[in-house]
Amino acid sequence: MAVDMDIAHRDHLLAALHGVLGAAVFALCLVAEIFVFAFRRHAVMYLVPAAAMLLFCRFRRRAAEKEIGLVDFACLKPPRRLRIPVAALLEHFRLIGCFDDGSVEFMTKVIEASGMGNETYFPPSLHYIPPAATHAAAVQEAHMLFFPTLDDLFARTGVPPSAVEALVVNCSGFCPAPSLAAIIANKYRMRPDVKTFNLSGMGCAAGVVGMDVARGLLRTHAAMAYAVVVSAEIVTVGWYSGREHGKLLLNCYFRTGCSAALVTATSNVRGGAAAPVRYRLASLTRTNQTANDRSYRSGYRDEDGEGVTGFTLGQGVGRMVSELLRAHLVTLSLSILPWREQLRYVAAALLASARRRRRDKLAGGTVPLPDFRTAADHFCLPSSGRPMIWRLGQGLGLGEREMEAALMTFHRFGNQSAASLWYQLAYLEAKGRVRAGDTVWQLGVGSGLKANSLVWERVADAGDDAGERALQGPWMNCIHKYPVTET
Repeated sequence: MAVDMDIAHRDHLLAALHGVLGAAVFALCLVAEIFVFAFRRHAVMYLVPAAAMLLFCRFRRRAAEKEIGLVDFACLKPPRRLRIPVAALLEHFRLIGCFDDGSVEFMTKVIEASGMGNETYFPPSLHYIPPAATHAAAVQEAHMLFFPTLDDLFARTGVPPSAVEALVVNCSGFCPAPSLAAIIANKYRMRPDVKTFNLSGMGCAAGVVGMDVARGLLRTHAAMAYAVVVSAEIVTVGWYSGREHGKLLLNCYFRTGCSAALVTATSNVRGGAAAPVRYRLASLTRTNQTANDRSYRSGYRDEDGEGVTGFTLGQGVGRMVSELLRAHLVTLSLSILPWREQLRYVAAALLASARRRRRDKLAGGTVPLPDFRTAADHFCLPSSGRPMIWRLGQGLGLGEREMEAALMTFHRFGNQSAASLWYQLAYLEAKGRVRAGDTVWQLGVGSGLKANSLVWERVADAGDDAGERALQGPWMNCIHKYPVTET
């Protein structure tokens, strides 16, 4: 309690100092303006004090922003008894009795073309014939996902649950009462003033939204030390037992998984109690096109003609995602691209525009793209199947090595919604590829539509614990098998 009071007192003094400094700068600029007016100086001189004031305000705002660090993260490796090989899954589809031959044939083609391997996992409820997609089974699945993942996170970081002052849980399809965040807070007997948030319906981009909520809390509350962001998808309630092909895709792609990340504002942590930070949050960018009706209807949950609920991917979703990503990348590139690459891209875009105006047939109509490999060293992409990963990666100008983490994560674990981005980072760490100073770009696309990005900068060198990371977490005992040549 005394430490909290000291921190609050320090923050009050700093705020007062900033206020006095701001008032002094404002007064100085006002005097300078009066001086310029009184002595009838050149009109340009009027801009000097105003420019100085703007620069000071920008510097002050940046200085006031607290740096957000990722202490560590954990990803669940489900028990082997829940493994569902492709051949067994296809046989399962035929035996459960709710799908006709056309539906089974459709799902077979989708799975065989997706690049999914034989090591993915289904929750216990979906191993039954017929599947037990009940509320109780969904709650049981939540327990199975959250508790081992958080146990691992707290053990890795040495930070006890009682030190967590904010908890953000995102799960698109399942929103029980009490909430998923309440289930976790109750299990770990978290402090009575813990701030809990439960996000739903945001799809594979929800992890970045959760991180944005945690960042805002850490920056707003000076005494808040740690926040936990949990990402998972409860596959039990996402199961579709009808026959509409547009709704059967979730059965093909989505599998069991969960991630948890511990973040902190380094200036908030109390002295010697601070846990070391692995990554620094360099950029967080969110873009949505929810106001566009076509974008809004590109993915939605509803009932089919027989009253069976499922998630539908609307027509033209690929085109809408492309438009969304173009808008998102324009915003993101301003904050993560080096200035040299920005200048090169602007010059190339202007040249291409001039050629189009002249209707130079030899020049073609392609629009140049920035080289995003200059902005990040490693990439974590939406795990939506091999064809979509390849299409997105090539659109960003990435090679096979840059897409490897996404391809191998989907092959090994399937699509785990927002948690997939953390499984990909775990893959890169298990391979020992992330070094001090490297940047990692996590890109998520979710319903709405929305595209969200996190860019992390590695603070400490991963070389000293690459072997340790390979022996724990979701890739233990199997990282040596990857990358596979045929996915």
